[in-house]
Amino acid sequence: MNSLTGTRALARLALRLDRVRLTVWVLGLAVMPMGTAANYFKLYPTEEDLRAVSGVLSNPSLVALSGPLFGVSIGGLTAWKIGVTEFILVGLMSLLTVVRHTRAEEETGRLELIRATVVGRNAPLTAALLVTALANLAIAVLMALGLMATGLPVAGSVALGLATGLVGILFAAVAAAAAQLTESARAASGIASAVLGGTYLLRAVGDTGPTWLSWLSPAGWALHVRPYAGERWWVAALFVGFAAVFTTVGYTLAGRRDVGAGLLPDRPGPAAASPGLRSPLALAWRLHRGLLLGWTIGLALSGAVLGGAAAGIGDLKSPNQQLTDILTRMGGPSGLTDAFLGAIFGIIGMVAAAYTVQATLRLRQEESSGRVEALLATRVGRLRWAASHLAFALLGTALLLAVAGVAGGLVYGAQVHDVGGQVGRLLGAALVQLPAAWVLAGFGTALIGLVPRLSSLAWAALILSVLLVELGALFGLSEWVVDVTPFAHVPKLPGSAFTVMPVLWLTLIAVALGAAGLAGLRRRDMPVT
Repeated sequence: MNSLTGTRALARLALRLDRVRLTVWVLGLAVMPMGTAANYFKLYPTEEDLRAVSGVLSNPSLVALSGPLFGVSIGGLTAWKIGVTEFILVGLMSLLTVVRHTRAEEETGRLELIRATVVGRNAPLTAALLVTALANLAIAVLMALGLMATGLPVAGSVALGLATGLVGILFAAVAAAAAQLTESARAASGIASAVLGGTYLLRAVGDTGPTWLSWLSPAGWALHVRPYAGERWWVAALFVGFAAVFTTVGYTLAGRRDVGAGLLPDRPGPAAASPGLRSPLALAWRLHRGLLLGWTIGLALSGAVLGGAAAGIGDLKSPNQQLTDILTRMGGPSGLTDAFLGAIFGIIGMVAAAYTVQATLRLRQEESSGRVEALLATRVGRLRWAASHLAFALLGTALLLAVAGVAGGLVYGAQVHDVGGQVGRLLGAALVQLPAAWVLAGFGTALIGLVPRLSSLAWAALILSVLLVELGALFGLSEWVVDVTPFAHVPKLPGSAFTVMPVLWLTLIAVALGAAGLAGLRRRDMPVT
């Protein structure tokens, strides 16, 4: 039997299972650049406006955040504003899709049943990569057509669409390799996500420091395709080459392991459980500790890099009013540097909320895998089990934000010679994001308890929050639209005064959603598959 036998059928199955999820991803990622370009045509109607804003965007702090502006044009400005966001989101979509149709299927045992039929050894991985490649191709084509429809040049539109699609294909290949390393889909996603986050930080450091570092990052490669600024088509070869390498590694590793096993060896446990595993909370700690450690390191680095980038924002000369208005709306009204810091920690808050959602949905993962049945067969009750995992979702998020705030305060404070004062200010700016993240934890808990099959909508809520907060000001959306996301109600520290009522309301909403979810979890059948 050929190793690719059954690939077409598995690809059709994956497309059917992901028909809604991938449609939302593709349309959302394709439409955002078109909307950004159309709005910039209104904001900067003359060459003078474009020249004025281009001088502002060369500031090192803004370069660290979104990359360099290569071309002084509507197209160049669009690529600068939306490029990095697109690259991160398309990479996330791709790695999650590949892991979901490979390692996650193995973890649940479904892939073993499928492979008992006439299915080749490499068919599941090939189908996952094929479906992900088709989604990235659709994004690239629709993005290019949408940008051309706004009146932007053809070459630049194709280049931006191509760069975005190639980033997605590369991270699909990274996920294909990562999926062979561990027995857990969560760990495989974590490894691939860590690579994705590392590329952003490496690009930020390289764009503001040694430029060669930017060439070590796929996000840097995508920017150096230079859409609308003398396109460098040869950079696409870097994506193709490395995607081929990671894909080859994925297939090679897949051929050297058993179904359901990972290449990283599992340490055999002791014959008898340690006293530290006698409670659901201790078991939850064992399950969450690796994830929490990885996120803690990542948020510490992010806080340090982005907090350090804020020192240069005060060097802006005659800042463009539109940019000032956007930063002020995102970060608060009290000074451009404080507004920038507020915007930075708003982003960090949403990044930390990804951990919140991931840790909360561990409840659903434990249920769907069947492991929770053995636990609940003992004297452990449902609420006690759920509370043990939610404790890490809630308190773990607090730890991540605190670490990011302290790291950012130390680096920024050292640059402005006020470590003692800035650590406290930025710690507050980070922790004030906590209630908004808790709302997502409450929403995820409500979905798990009431409509468990729709629990993945917690990720959709987070992505919607990111889009509304980051692009709402640019698109000029009404405040009531942006107010749908809990992050829109967070006090903009350190750029404005702290107000307790929004924090209190967000906390109450989180508690109400969580209570509704726990009530549903207590009453419904388990497991629901």
